[in-house]
Amino acid sequence: MKQRKALLQRIAAVITNKMNGATLRVAVDGADGAGKSTFADELWRMLRADEIRVIRASVDGFHNPEVVRYRRGRYSPEGFYYDSYDYEALKTLLLEPLAPSGSGIYVTAAFNHGMDRPVVVSPRKASRGDVLLFDGIFLQRPELSGYWDFSIYLDIRSDTSVSRLQQRDGGPGTSDHPLNRRYRDGQVIYRQRCHPMEKAHIIVDNNEPTRPFIIKWNQGSLN
Repeated sequence: MKQRKALLQRIAAVITNKMNGATLRVAVDGADGAGKSTFADELWRMLRADEIRVIRASVDGFHNPEVVRYRRGRYSPEGFYYDSYDYEALKTLLLEPLAPSGSGIYVTAAFNHGMDRPVVVSPRKASRGDVLLFDGIFLQRPELSGYWDFSIYLDIRSDTSVSRLQQRDGGPGTSDHPLNRRYRDGQVIYRQRCHPMEKAHIIVDNNEPTRPFIIKWNQGSLN
């Protein structure tokens, strides 16, 4: 765990150094089961310990309704990539308000996919110097890529993804199951179309959570 803590501290220091008075928008991207939420939560606790105000949110608060998510079929990789999320709501309610020219009045979620219905979240007002720490899949899509000031990509193997999804969700444990092919091949579409690892400032190998290590460190991200 010392290796993980040291890596998180290093990234937290970069985030702190990049703060400039506006809301710093940080993306934690990666495939399903990569550990994005856990990683972002740990960063959140470190930043909060340094008395930095953090807005914590996830793409999971901006799902489309089930009828939209599965309109191409329950196991469609194309449906997974194209139809999972309501990007217009995400931009309108969260990302645009937190942009340098935005109002600063934001909402962190709009839809509960477990209950398959909209949710009402009270708007809040960002303060100068806040950090948005946002996790999710497909964060370097064309609809979103221009909103991030700093981006982290957690890289894992396909077999690691399947194993973690089985442990987390009780899903199928075989990589050739249609549900796992939906996730895997949806990520293939994403990587081929959007090249998220090329766009990320930092890539972290997170196959072994206690021993993550940096694959890529864009020195420009330190400026």
